[in-house]
Amino acid sequence: MELRFLHFYPDLMNLYGSYANVSVLRRYLERLGHTVVVEAILPGQEADLTGADFLYMGAGTERAQKAALADFACYGTAVRAAAEDGTAMLFAGTAMELLGRTVSDAEGTVYEGIALADFTTVQGKKRLVEDVYGTTDLYPEAVVGFMNKCGVTTGITTPLLTTVSLGYGNEGEETPEGFHWKNVFASELTGPLLVKNPRMLETAAAAILARRGEALPEERPVDTWAEAGYAITAEQLRLRCKRP
Repeated sequence: MELRFLHFYPDLMNLYGSYANVSVLRRYLERLGHTVVVEAILPGQEADLTGADFLYMGAGTERAQKAALADFACYGTAVRAAAEDGTAMLFAGTAMELLGRTVSDAEGTVYEGIALADFTTVQGKKRLVEDVYGTTDLYPEAVVGFMNKCGVTTGITTPLLTTVSLGYGNEGEETPEGFHWKNVFASELTGPLLVKNPRMLETAAAAILARRGEALPEERPVDTWAEAGYAITAEQLRLRCKRP
């Protein structure tokens, strides 16, 4: 099966090696026998979202985020329609904030998001930096990553991480983190997210294939290095948690 990925602003929004989320997902699906075509969408370039199997945008600095939003705003209607239709998508880092209604910067300037969901982000001058250990309703294993942000996001009722036992979430320390609705996955965790969390990688791949009427095979490739790295990280972060 040929799958079509749209990668928005790979140069502008590529902080912390965010491109690796697409790379590892592509490699995973190719190992399952699929062909994956990744189309890079650059600022000012017209893109047709019709028929896309996966939409992705990575993390960027606060300045790069505003530049991306200036262009991404024109895709708001199409992205909302694709999300409603069940298209799989991942917005990592500061890209997550663009899905809400507004983003306010540290000087108080308010920028309109694409309003895929009814949440808002207010950025400040203080950065929230910490390892993160949490859980999701999507699978039993913990979710791990690293947080480095300056925004507080309020109004999310369907977080990706339903609990956070170590580090920062949407509204501050040990609060739920990210956003999840239908096949839309969004998180400000870096790592990158799909590289550090093999189960999240499988979940994203399953969402892409399910929309095409196909399930992940019971027997599938295992990346022993990724699994070992995850196990070590999860155990060390678990030991640092203030609560189970």
